[in-house]
Amino acid sequence: MSDFPRWKYALVAIAMVLGILYALPNAFVPLSAVQVAATHNAPVDAALEQKIVAELQKDKIAYQNITLRHDKAKGDNILIGFANGDLQKSAADALKPVLGDDYTAAFNLESTVPHWLQAIGARSMPLGLDLQGGVHFLMRVDQSDVVDKQEVRYTEDITALLREKKIHYTSVTRNSVHGKGVVVVLPTEADRKAASDEIATSFPDLDVTNGPNTGDRYVLNAVVKPDKLRELAQNTIKENLGTLRNRINQLGVSEPLIQAQGDNQIVVELAGVQDPTEAKRVIGAVATLEYVAGLGGPGDPATQDAARTGNIPPNAHLYYGSHGEPYLVSKRIIVSGDELVDASSGSDPDNGSPSVNVSLNSVGAKKMLDFTRDNVGKPMAVVYVERVTNTKMVDGKEVITPKITYKVINYATIQGVFGSKFQTNGLSSPKEASELALLLKGGSLAAPMDIVGQSVIGPSMGKQNISKGLDAVLLGLALVLISAAIYYKLFGLVADIALFFNLVILIAVMSMIGVTLTMPGIAGIVLTLGMAIDANVLICERVREELRNGSTPLASIRAGYEKAWSTILDANVTHLIAALALTTMGSGAIRGFGVTLLIGILTSLFTSVTMTHAITALLHGGRKKLKTLSV
Repeated sequence: MSDFPRWKYALVAIAMVLGILYALPNAFVPLSAVQVAATHNAPVDAALEQKIVAELQKDKIAYQNITLRHDKAKGDNILIGFANGDLQKSAADALKPVLGDDYTAAFNLESTVPHWLQAIGARSMPLGLDLQGGVHFLMRVDQSDVVDKQEVRYTEDITALLREKKIHYTSVTRNSVHGKGVVVVLPTEADRKAASDEIATSFPDLDVTNGPNTGDRYVLNAVVKPDKLRELAQNTIKENLGTLRNRINQLGVSEPLIQAQGDNQIVVELAGVQDPTEAKRVIGAVATLEYVAGLGGPGDPATQDAARTGNIPPNAHLYYGSHGEPYLVSKRIIVSGDELVDASSGSDPDNGSPSVNVSLNSVGAKKMLDFTRDNVGKPMAVVYVERVTNTKMVDGKEVITPKITYKVINYATIQGVFGSKFQTNGLSSPKEASELALLLKGGSLAAPMDIVGQSVIGPSMGKQNISKGLDAVLLGLALVLISAAIYYKLFGLVADIALFFNLVILIAVMSMIGVTLTMPGIAGIVLTLGMAIDANVLICERVREELRNGSTPLASIRAGYEKAWSTILDANVTHLIAALALTTMGSGAIRGFGVTLLIGILTSLFTSVTMTHAITALLHGGRKKLKTLSV
């Protein structure tokens, strides 16, 4: 009689049923779709649905279905399904001008999984960029800019501190060598001692040391501590990740992948996007506004002299306007883009020119209020700052050179006091105003980034990858099934059944936890199938050995599983350690491979041992006069 416990039969049966149910959604191919959602509080209703249908009919773009969805997590949206990717792209291009700034038309996939499967939480695995198609950006964060900004801030703060404490000083300047901190020159040793104590107390992140003495010059060096620099670098990556997510959400791309890679790189993958131009303009541009005091317009003699001779006052920058006219502006920034809360494009009610309506946070509002209160009747400049990455080939190698441009888009006299909300004019077109509002609303980057790598994967290549991956899985599975059945006969067929359910349960688990399927993931599935049969080989050989030693068939089965278990466990533990290392320490494709391998090892342990034992016990356990085994 079989000594296999009944609760294990029930466990195996439940695993089989649940595996089939939760793997089944992957058999339903999703439709190419366009998702329309509101960027602000614009209504998403039947009227908008009718507007979309009318535009598609006008442009003769055939669609399969249109659904108004009420999603608590992601907000209301309208999903339009299409037969292929070409119709999807045509529809998105046609809808974007009609919808305007209040809505986004994003590429998406519409699930065709039946509602009864969705009701139990069954869903298909999302496809990665290499299977779905889209664009991939590798961006490098300029960490040196973080240090520069921090040292400039400390220079201003130390100057303000010495004035507040009434400590006499000769100068407070940044060290000419990058990353070497702030140099404070004082007239006496007593002043240096007082300044050193105050700076060390007020700024614990600075390492304050005495410099050389020359006559009446007593020097203090204040350098940012290494721990603070590391903290700044980590915070910069986190802030830029958040900013990129905001920008891409405004762009309207569905389910983007945005993650840090290493200490100073960020990977952005936008599945379904085939034209990277718009995405690159929004996520790659480091554009912001700076509000600074105006020191001289194009007609000012000092400005003309600075533009002609290049002799610029030490407290000023020389920038140019949209038509090449020169301006002198203060180096000290009143408010910058990272203090903006919201921005929207509009038009000036007085003359109808394009404008951007700006809202500041409480810190920025106080700065602007204080400045405008003290400077009514004086000029203020609005400077548009953009960092553009130029790529060119030099001696067969790609050389990336960042270029920062400054343009004065508005230079006007302050007519009255204002704080948190105001309007920026001087933009050349409504499109420029809309793009600038989008960038500002997405947030200002904590540090500039350069796109150092870019690739585009077409939808046809994605389909080809899916086809090749499926062929690899089926071929690998078929060869293993045939080999096992031929060599181990009935026990081989039992192993084949377990191997098939291993694949089903593996796909079901990956679908349930939302693992994104990629080509490395498919490689992990194929490897899992190959490794899973090893356990059955060990069990079958152990059973054979017991039969040769004269044991009865039922005793051979029992001893084969018991004696093979420790070897199987040892082998899979080492595999698990390797998979955990790939999952926890790897990133991108390596991590995807590790996750699939980790889940596959766990499912293999269950199916290769418990499931095969259950089936074998079911086949042979009730046969009292069993004389031999088909192994």
